[in-house]
Amino acid sequence: MKLGAHGQMAAQGGPAVRARKVPKDHGGRENSITEASERVLGDSGTTCGYQESDKDGCCDDHPPKSPSRAKDLWRKVKKQYALVEYHVLPEYLRDNEFILRHYRSDWPMRETLLSIFTIHNETLNIWTHLIGFLLFLALTIYTMRQVPKEGALAERLSSMVHMPKRGDLHQLHVELVTCFPALANVPSFLQEHLPHILSKCVPDTPIIAANSTQQCFMQTMKDSLGEELDMMIAGATRVPFLVFMGGSMFCLLSSSFCHLLSCHSSTLTYWLLRLDYVGIATMIATSFFPPVYYVFLCQPMWRHIYLTGISLIGVVTVVVFLVPAFQTAKYRPMRAIAFAAMGMSGIIPAGHKIFFYIHEPVCLETLWYEIGMSLFYLLGVIIYVTRIPERWKPGMFDIAGHSHQLFHVLVIAGAYTHYRAGLIYMNWRDAHGCVPGSLI
Repeated sequence: MKLGAHGQMAAQGGPAVRARKVPKDHGGRENSITEASERVLGDSGTTCGYQESDKDGCCDDHPPKSPSRAKDLWRKVKKQYALVEYHVLPEYLRDNEFILRHYRSDWPMRETLLSIFTIHNETLNIWTHLIGFLLFLALTIYTMRQVPKEGALAERLSSMVHMPKRGDLHQLHVELVTCFPALANVPSFLQEHLPHILSKCVPDTPIIAANSTQQCFMQTMKDSLGEELDMMIAGATRVPFLVFMGGSMFCLLSSSFCHLLSCHSSTLTYWLLRLDYVGIATMIATSFFPPVYYVFLCQPMWRHIYLTGISLIGVVTVVVFLVPAFQTAKYRPMRAIAFAAMGMSGIIPAGHKIFFYIHEPVCLETLWYEIGMSLFYLLGVIIYVTRIPERWKPGMFDIAGHSHQLFHVLVIAGAYTHYRAGLIYMNWRDAHGCVPGSLI
């Protein structure tokens, strides 16, 4: 049997290459694809996927896979969807013309999810807010595990108005323990202060009807003291603080998902953008809860007005931006301005706090944090709208350093600054509570 050139090369130990021609395409061009189907390495003694030393029937028991099957498997393992440039993107993915390359476009869901571990122009957008979410989750767990310290309880007791002791209060020790189950949790060093605490809730000359029983008197004391005693032991309610942390985590996680999955399809992107807008509005609205609730703890009317007002503003903002027209790149500055205006509405309760409660040290201490938070957010909005620095050198910041990534980092910095201010408010209320008749 004759050997052609191809067979002769194989017999001589050189690499064998088989070429096939592809029919001309519509443009009249002719493509030639050269595929390596077999490689014979004479020096190493490896032939057809097995060693020369295995010639003694080894390959008969374990025949090598055919080159075509191995090649197909290799293609499936190594298959990747190519990143494309801005000018070939579908309209729904065109948002920043200064980022020129490394876009994902219309990828299948599996490849879209796995792209979280690959490099493209959304990688840092995904991970900045995903790491921010994990950070706030850890901070939430850590903060909720903390209880009011003994120092805070002692400070709170010392801030209470001292009133003369009453003999009847000292005689009711047994009844107090029975009537106030929470007293079992009071540290022993606080027991001596209980008469002073109770003196706030019992008038100097209590008027008790002739037919009143001791139990009736104790029930009256329980109703008056119960809320104050619970706050002393458990601290100020953590609900407003948890609302803010939950809103922040929702915003960060929804943003991360939006950047990860938006390349899949226009329909999915449509809903992901709405989720992203809801997350931003939620984060802004919930950031009002800790300062407003703790500052106006003793003034329910103002507390309800401010919290209801910002919640309604958030809902209206979301409804407006659910209109499809406002999702286009044309309205990008308008979206940023609207959310910034929503955040700036916090100037009203902040001004109220400063004007009426400037005598409180906590007012000035938290004010610096709130100013820092506002500067972080404001700088983030400016960078987001102006698209700096990629506007200066298009293409240079495609992978790292472009405006949206900087915006994400500044949002996390602002939220963390607000978290620190929230801790101050919460710890302050743990120590002082709400004294009836006081301004704050």
